[in-house]
Amino acid sequence: MSTDSLPDRAEFVVVANRLPVDRAEGDGEWRRSPGGLVTALEPVMKRADGAWVGWAGKPDLELEPFDFEGTHLVPITLTADDVELYYEGFSNDTIWPLYHDVIAAPRYRRVWWEAYVSVNQRFAEAAAAVVAEGGTVWVQDYQLQLVPKMVRELRPDVTIGYFHHIPFPAYGLYSQLPWRRQVLEGLLGADVIGFQRVADAGNFARAVRRQLRYDTKASGITVPVPGGGTRTALAKAFPISIDAESYAEIARRPEVQARAREIREGLGNPRKILLGVDRLDYTKGIRHRMKAFGELLEDGRLDVSDVTLVQVASPSRERVEAYAQLRDEIELTVGRINGTFDSVGHTAIRYLHHGYPREEMVALFLAADVMLVTALRDGMNLVAKEYLAARLDNRGVLVLSEFAGAADELGSALLINPHDIGGLKDTIMRAIEMPGAEQGRRMRSLRRRVFEHDVDAWSRSFLAALDQARTRAEATA
Repeated sequence: MSTDSLPDRAEFVVVANRLPVDRAEGDGEWRRSPGGLVTALEPVMKRADGAWVGWAGKPDLELEPFDFEGTHLVPITLTADDVELYYEGFSNDTIWPLYHDVIAAPRYRRVWWEAYVSVNQRFAEAAAAVVAEGGTVWVQDYQLQLVPKMVRELRPDVTIGYFHHIPFPAYGLYSQLPWRRQVLEGLLGADVIGFQRVADAGNFARAVRRQLRYDTKASGITVPVPGGGTRTALAKAFPISIDAESYAEIARRPEVQARAREIREGLGNPRKILLGVDRLDYTKGIRHRMKAFGELLEDGRLDVSDVTLVQVASPSRERVEAYAQLRDEIELTVGRINGTFDSVGHTAIRYLHHGYPREEMVALFLAADVMLVTALRDGMNLVAKEYLAARLDNRGVLVLSEFAGAADELGSALLINPHDIGGLKDTIMRAIEMPGAEQGRRMRSLRRRVFEHDVDAWSRSFLAALDQARTRAEATA
């Protein structure tokens, strides 16, 4: 592709399923999205003055490229069929459950795959059209696994990164995928392929060895080049993080601290508040958490006048059947536990099926004595890090699933196996009863880790690897 006729090209281009903005219902104004990916990349984009290729979030919405807060946005139009087949189908009913250890059964439909290929091609063409000569394209996540190879075919002059925000499964599971070779080849179009955990990078390398028979040494994978020769793709862990200081800044605000006190009063001033904050997703272990909490009330180890569980479950993929069933199950469980254990003045579980602005979330973090992260499988879990960043008082306890990527970094948390309900119950009790001095020791260690390894450190680490890849390519050109 010739780049001579492209006037507004960016040196740095992010390609993600969604644009980093949403259109407000009332006034139609664009606002920055609250999602984890947007939060993670916001500081990078501000520095880079780059472009972002993504979908605006509604089917059949045709928009011209536009600028927003210093970033050039390139909207991709998805039809209602694209949303159903590429997004709800292949991305979230095939890849998502397969890559999360088949907690729910993945479905393999050829029409979904065909839509996935077609939409990935559209994203790749848009990125190839907007990136400058010799620029950088950074592709984000599982919805766009074919884009790196497609961009390389269109623009061999650019450096390509890919970051995988969710787990990458063991080969025994991955090998179920009928299009397993095509996905691996798509990812290997990147110069640097980033994962959340060392284990995920290892799973990917094993899949490449088994399926493609490419040499893998340390983090390097030898990839054949069309026409002869080879190049090296780097596949390694770059654990993602948060803008920790922004959460601390919000936590310092007097109005947010006052709101935290209001939350406690609104719950009847219990001695301890347990908090869960999740997308409503079967990977998050919400049912396991509620089962453990309900049994603690039933056993008499906890009393509803003493301890309350607040569960924020933000709506997610409501048109996918597995998610609709999960919501029904959780709401039935909440109703049963509350019906059995509520008193006039106290509620066992305060269940909130909403999304909330960041300030309200920080107030909840400040109000909560124990944060419960009981994911059955999670790429990272940024909520755990957000809770830690907000705890200016060095108090509070993080109960963290060993199956979340964050467990690799946050060893001073109370680590649990969420499938072990008995062990989870004992750990919840340990968290509730933990002395202040032990809370302080653990929290200081955890917060130090989150502040030292924040989102800025993550992006600098990944972009440094991309720069090294560019240097290697230039040296061998």
